[in-house]
Amino acid sequence: MTEKPDYQVGDIVKLKKPHPCGSSEWEILRVGADFRLKCTGCGHQIMVARRLVEKNTRGLKKSGGEMS
Repeated sequence: MTEKPDYQVGDIVKLKKPHPCGSSEWEILRVGADFRLKCTGCGHQIMVARRLVEKNTRGLKKSGGEMS
């Protein structure tokens, strides 16, 4: 079984579909059953269920590290 990534506040996630502004990278502001994400392109904030973030993540850049 594959290990799920460890999401932390401040990390940047790359999601499958881009935001209408063109950016597909989001900063994690809150972690829990729901995630609060902020678009790195326009600053728009959204709340998304954890399972949707885990399903649609295409990359995870740790706050100070590389995209994995």
